[in-house]
Amino acid sequence: MGAKLAAGDQFPAMTLNVAGGGTVTLPDDLGDGLTIVLFYRGHW
Repeated sequence: MGAKLAAGDQFPAMTLNVAGGGTVTLPDDLGDGLTIVLFYRGHW
């Protein structure tokens, strides 16, 4: 597991699957507004 982010840290680059289909690449696809990233474990 990687280190925790602190306030002001740069978001690490990653590509995530979107619930409705498709992907989003962070931080490239971040807008100027607030962005919330929620990690949901689901059933394993």
